[in-house]
Amino acid sequence: MTRINNLPVSIEDVYEAKSIISEYARVTPLIKSYYMSSITGGEVFTKLENMQLTGSFKFRGAFNKISHLTDEQKAKGVIACSAGNHAQGVALTSKLLGIKSTIVMPLTAPQAKVDATRGYGSEVILFGQTFDEARAKCEEIVAETGVTFIDPYDDEFVMAGQGTIGFEILDEIWDVDNVIVPVGGGGLISGLAVALKTFNPNIKIVGVQSENIHGMTSSFKERKITPHKEAATIADGCAVETPGNLTFEVVNELVDEMILVSEEEIEIAMKDLIQRCKVVVEGAGALASAAIISGKIDHLLPNKKTVAIVSGGNVDLARIKETVDHFIVATEKV
Repeated sequence: MTRINNLPVSIEDVYEAKSIISEYARVTPLIKSYYMSSITGGEVFTKLENMQLTGSFKFRGAFNKISHLTDEQKAKGVIACSAGNHAQGVALTSKLLGIKSTIVMPLTAPQAKVDATRGYGSEVILFGQTFDEARAKCEEIVAETGVTFIDPYDDEFVMAGQGTIGFEILDEIWDVDNVIVPVGGGGLISGLAVALKTFNPNIKIVGVQSENIHGMTSSFKERKITPHKEAATIADGCAVETPGNLTFEVVNELVDEMILVSEEEIEIAMKDLIQRCKVVVEGAGALASAAIISGKIDHLLPNKKTVAIVSGGNVDLARIKETVDHFIVATEKV
């Protein structure tokens, strides 16, 4: 099996994932953003994973992972911990495959994501203030019951499932120059990097995180696992203080740059995606666009073809209202 420098995930793994998830997963739209193209001097496209089943890319990895479980594991059921998007991916996959699922979510998880997860039929346990506290509770239940834990990112099958997005990009823009990716624990960017770099090592892969929580970026810069958290972030879907070991291995080898954006820059991107691109997006889903709109990757964009991954759209209406009101008030004061 061919692997790039013996990394945990191969292109064959991603091809297998594509065949497994194709029965249910959507091929999401890839559309040109004339707004972002006009401000960068290049061609910018958005890959709308907010239109994937469950409203985020997470369904791909969850379905691929759970499909690989043994019959005995499926009979015992699965458990996951998540702020919301991975939870929904696991919940819907379990419903489709007839498997019992339990999701542990932090008390701070957006209500829309909690309601959606329950709506797919999973038992939801709300515990702890942070992802790490929810994960500890999850591990406790695994030890007591023997259910299978579905990791949100640090798993070969999960990474391979997310990597199928790369094939969809290449099917439409085979000569893409840059792919800009929101990053939390690293499952999405790892799978994408393997798919894209195997096809063309010259494609630039750029990860984006919040200035407030960016474990992968600090690890990338230090070349070793280095946790980082200063405060909460509007990009709650990517609020991962410590990245995965497997994902860091891939990111360290294949990713070209990691960029940080401020909370205000994320909010501006959310507003612009709604107003200029007609795309409803959560904070994490706006990270790639924030890097572009803020000008922080202008050195990559002129005369190039760039894809920004819009990773999810599961946002509370209250959050959208806050974002819109913030900019209305700012405009009125000018």
